[in-house]
Amino acid sequence: MLGREEAVTVDKGRLLLLENIVFRTGTEELPIEEAYERVAAEDIISPENLPGFNRSTVDGFAVIASDTFGSTESMPAYLEIGGEVLMGEEPRLKITAGKAIRIATGGMLPEGADAVVMLENVQFLEGMIEVLKPVAPEENVISADEDVKKGELIIRKGMRLRPQDIAALAAVGIIRVRVYRKPRVSIISTGDEIIPASSPARPGKVRDINSYNLAGLVLRSGGIPIKKGIFRDVYEDIKNIMEESLKDSDMILITGGSSVGLKDLTEGVINSLGSPGVLFHGLNLRPGKPTIGAVIEGIPVIGLPGHPAAVSVCFELFVEPLMAFLSGENKRDLPQKVKLKARLSRNLSSVQGREEHVRVRIEDREGELWAEPVLGKSGLIRTLVMADGKIAIPSHIRGIEAGEVVEVTLF
Repeated sequence: MLGREEAVTVDKGRLLLLENIVFRTGTEELPIEEAYERVAAEDIISPENLPGFNRSTVDGFAVIASDTFGSTESMPAYLEIGGEVLMGEEPRLKITAGKAIRIATGGMLPEGADAVVMLENVQFLEGMIEVLKPVAPEENVISADEDVKKGELIIRKGMRLRPQDIAALAAVGIIRVRVYRKPRVSIISTGDEIIPASSPARPGKVRDINSYNLAGLVLRSGGIPIKKGIFRDVYEDIKNIMEESLKDSDMILITGGSSVGLKDLTEGVINSLGSPGVLFHGLNLRPGKPTIGAVIEGIPVIGLPGHPAAVSVCFELFVEPLMAFLSGENKRDLPQKVKLKARLSRNLSSVQGREEHVRVRIEDREGELWAEPVLGKSGLIRTLVMADGKIAIPSHIRGIEAGEVVEVTLF
């Protein structure tokens, strides 16, 4: 562990955690309709070609391309209409030189045809068509294996399955898929002042809001939140719930008890439960400076400050990357936050040597996006509700001037 006074950078803290956690997530097989946003636990190979037959991409006439070469509006090619391909059926017709067979978009090309003339490029005569524009071989046609070839890798292990990925599986007849189980994340609220959200407000007491915020963030990140409840600042109480959580979860988030003080018990409990224990206690970060990063026998434990804004910032910077790892997701496929560019509406100062995250609201001013800082103490939940996203002020600068273009990470 680093010394208590040694605040680490965000990147260093994240690296320390990732280097020490252990991947234990098991797998399960699911119907594809239940596998959206889950992570594939194996490479998936296509069992067949897709679409599996040559098909038309337009409404028109299936032809032998060479029969149309040289055709123009003034000197069209004349082809005899030899029938029609019915949708959803394998055509029994065979095309020969000088003939054309009517076909709709998605229809299967008849034997002998190698191109399709678009309907708008023909004129009708009695039993014939005039082709006003030539087509090349395979023009307006999708070949039998053009989309996916049999034996081709279509889903890579560690890939989070998007709607289009599920659709691709369905297209080749794969209706079940093996995925990694969702990580289970225990959420522990501590503090003598914390009371349930259902309790009446009273002086000196604060309703528990962080567990609700964290549960939603865990769900959105693909995990299963396990809300353990509210616990007093008593060593044995916190140790007992931590021991229980180590048995039934893949990660532990504990809010409160991370600031330096007489009731700072979290660090001591963590170090008593296993190795390597606390890796850092303190970050060059605002909000979120007193965050604890630890690992107990391969299971990550994050001690989060009690302030709501700090909880949200630290979740994005530390918990989300750990969740991706525990979900089996390939690092190169990590989902990226939605970001946009906007002009900063006012000067923002920062302490050099500390990374600062500032909540902002996006405003449209005469067609240009502006980022309006939502200022307030990190203990105010309303500033998170009012904000659309946040900007980061790097540790090597002392602030950002009004009018500068900044990158906003949307919540």
